[in-house]
Parts: sequence; structure tokens; C-alpha cells
Amino acid sequence: MTASASRPTDKTVSVPSTAVGARLDKWLAEALPEVSRSRLKTLIETGAVKIAGTVQQDPAYRLRAGQSVRLSLPATVDATPAAQVMDLDIVFEDAQLIVLNKPVGLVVHPAPGNLDKTLVNALLAHCGDSLAGIGGVRRPGIVHRIDKDTSGLLVVAKTDAAHAGLSTQFAAHSVERTYDALVWGTPHPAMNQIVGAIGRSRHNRKKMAIVRSGGKAAETGYRTAANFGTVATHVRCRLKTGRTHQIRVHMASIGHPLIGDATYGSNRRRSMRGVPKDVAAALKSFPRQALHATTLGFIHPTTGEAMKFDSSPPEDFLNLLEALEGVEEIDDLEAFEDA
Repeated sequence: MTASASRPTDKTVSVPSTAVGARLDKWLAEALPEVSRSRLKTLIETGAVKIAGTVQQDPAYRLRAGQSVRLSLPATVDATPAAQVMDLDIVFEDAQLIVLNKPVGLVVHPAPGNLDKTLVNALLAHCGDSLAGIGGVRRPGIVHRIDKDTSGLLVVAKTDAAHAGLSTQFAAHSVERTYDALVWGTPHPAMNQIVGAIGRSRHNRKKMAIVRSGGKAAETGYRTAANFGTVATHVRCRLKTGRTHQIRVHMASIGHPLIGDATYGSNRRRSMRGVPKDVAAALKSFPRQALHATTLGFIHPTTGEAMKFDSSPPEDFLNLLEALEGVEEIDDLEAFEDA
């Protein structure tokens, strides 16, 4: 779809004495908080800004007293992905953002191999005209993602201002994110921080790995919630950073990959000695990584309100947890979020 969904608009703002000498893009971002700085920079560079009737294409231009700045906002156009009606588990929604529970099996963004029936397609249908547009395109603003076979909480921006505000919080690592995970074995110590830069594996480009150079800094905190013999452990992980496959890579790096994770740890190679047959069958047949985004906390990007959401793991995760109770439980610590 390429048809315009709104009319072009012009905004004119006068430069106050307090802004003399300020960068054009930085000051406009403060004067027009509903438009992200990255979009403003693009608009300036493409000739959408005039100062005293003359086009100014330098985002670093220094403002002078008494100037008038005119910004021409182009029409918001419909997003290319098609809107597709799908059932969504909405936890919270207002004019700026939407928080939802992503189910197992749902891809967040269209990509080769998954061109439709993604969360983006579903949000385009659900939000409709309430999407104000991100970067001039009427589309949801994806500020973080969850793997296809991981379930749990996601926040998505509906406006440029929300997208900018949430992106800043994720970049500053100030967003609270807690995950429930079931891992093989018994991690020692029971609580720890895993630190290791994550990048593409040199041996398999489809996998991520802890790397010595070229990766992005990553830190995961974990705490044991319950041990099930020595075969499995329920841990709760807190993300300080949010890299691709971070929890999966970090837990595998200390020898305790997630149950069901075919990429970073195989179920078939695990010893089931002393484990009841029904429990062993449940462990070996679990079809995905046992990982759920349980808690999501952030500051609302426009109201400044502190927001926090909690989500119970889905039925398959809870069923596996119940099955593991057939193994002698040797420890049961307080909930991670109460620590």
C-alpha cells in the first residue's frame, strides 16, 4: 500500500533568545517533541526545513536570534505490510503505545521466510487510524523484539514521540525486563551475573555467541527459583542489556542451556538417569526454548508515569513446570522479583 493516509502539514516556530547558538535538529526536537530527532534530521537533510524562507539542509546549523523556522511534514503514508486481523492479548493500550502478550510461534516483524502473519501485520489491523506514524509511515514502532518461540510481554510505540522516548530508555538499559526460564542442570552459584559480549558466531552465522571482539556488551542476571533434582532448574533472569538471543547464549555459556533450545542446547543429549519416565518424556519432547518474558517496566514516554506489567507463562511452560515437580525438589528460593 502506498496511498497517502493524511495531508501534509506545516509547523512554524520562532527561535527564542534561549535557543541562540543551538543546533537546528536538537532545538527542533525540543520544540516539537511529537517528532523524533532522527526523523527531524532526515527532514532537514531532504529540504523540508526553511529558515527565513531559505531551505536549510544542515542539521548542525546554529540558530540566530529572531529567526523563524518552518517545517513541512509530508503526508503520513500507509505501511507496506498488509494489515491482517489476528487475535491479540492486549495488556494495556492508549494513544501513545500498546503492551501485549506475544504468543509462542508469532514472529514480530516481517522478514524473508515470514513475510506476513506477523505481529506487525496484526497491529496494523488492530490499531488502524490510531497509528500516528513512525518516521512518516503509518506503522507500529518496534523498539524491542522477542524470539518467535519465546512468549511474553512487548511494548510497541504508536507515535513518533513514544518511539523516541521508549528507544531512549532501551538504549539507556533502564527498562525492567524479567524472564522465566527452565534450564538443564543446576547452575552454581544459585545467583550470579553473566557478562560477555555477544556477536555472530564465527562457526555458524545463524547463531549468536560470546565473542572477544566485534560484539556488543551484554549482561544477564539470574537467580534460582527452584531446583528439580540435578536435572533441571527454574531460573528468573533480568536483562541489563537486550542482545539477540542474550539469555539463551548466556545460560548456554555457563553450561546450562534452556530446555527445548534446539540452537544452543539439545534435549536428546541430556542424561535422564533417575528421572521418572513421564518427566523424561516431557523434557525430551518440549518443542521450544522454555523462556517467557514475565515482567516489563518502563516510564511512559509522554506522561512520565512509571508503568509495570506482569504476565504468567503460557500453558506449555506451566505444564512442564508441573511435570518437573515429579523430580525431588531440593531447593525453593524466594521469587526473583522480590529479591
